[in-house]
Amino acid sequence: MALLEVRDLHTSFFTDAGEVRAVNGISFDLDHGKVLGIVGESGSGKSVTAYSVMQILAGTGKIISGSIKLDGQELVGADEKVMKDVRGNRISIIFQDPMTSLNPTYTIGKQLMEAILLHTNRNRKEAFDRAVEMLKLVNVNEPEKRMKQYPYEFSGGMRQRVMIAMALACEPDILIADEPTTALDVTIQAGILELMKDIQKEIGMAIIMITHDLGVVAQLCDEVIVMYAGGICEQGTADEIFYNPCHEYTKGLMRSIPTTTSAGRKLEPISGTPIDLLNMPKGCPFAPRCDAAMKICIREKAERALINKDHAAACWMNVKNGIVSAENGNA
Repeated sequence: MALLEVRDLHTSFFTDAGEVRAVNGISFDLDHGKVLGIVGESGSGKSVTAYSVMQILAGTGKIISGSIKLDGQELVGADEKVMKDVRGNRISIIFQDPMTSLNPTYTIGKQLMEAILLHTNRNRKEAFDRAVEMLKLVNVNEPEKRMKQYPYEFSGGMRQRVMIAMALACEPDILIADEPTTALDVTIQAGILELMKDIQKEIGMAIIMITHDLGVVAQLCDEVIVMYAGGICEQGTADEIFYNPCHEYTKGLMRSIPTTTSAGRKLEPISGTPIDLLNMPKGCPFAPRCDAAMKICIREKAERALINKDHAAACWMNVKNGIVSAENGNA
């Protein structure tokens, strides 16, 4: 049995303008000790998926239907007492911006200890020792001294290390990292990713890495989900997604990033803008931006089809090119 099982998840936000269908029927599994990457541009539903798992949606957000099971325990519909035990103890999250995630009026030590005291049975002395231990684990120098400092006294990279320490303090089964290196320069980013890789191997936890950066995915992830307009357009192992992309959106993402072989040629950005989630089209949501779009793409949405046992995609081009049958392409 998978550690985390998500099935046909639908999450919406209800606004004055109407219902924003942010997540539209996604399904995936996360196994013990594995790293799952969720990739897509801003507004594709990556973060909302994570917040749905944690059930920390904004006031206007609601899980409409679907199932989220953690070790077989259903979380959709679970009361707040159950979710308080899950958050921090079983599943932890690192948010995008550590400066806004950390309280500027409290010391780093106080905030780390608060998380430990809330989710474990440790006393204050044990919580202090655990906080220092976690700062050492994430390579923060002079941890005892740092415990007395405030977030503004830390660099961006050091603040992110503190957030990782806080997330790992209670030894969760799953760590959700929501764009953890977005605001950092490439050198610090590389250090943070290397740190997460080392800690993941040491502790053996599972990770959900949410990012728009395919380079991050290549370094860390075992499996990858590519999201567009709240749905999964392609899913498979990292090798399959990188070396055999089978959805036109995934191919567009690949063409838009620099590689060692792209010197001397212009990168090809994906034209157009993301779809309006208030007015979802009848057919493929990527069709208005797709250079290869056919009439059927506008008319009808392709269903998920197996390319092989490690790879699935929902794209009519796979039917046209004979990669999947018409029946399998719209099963």
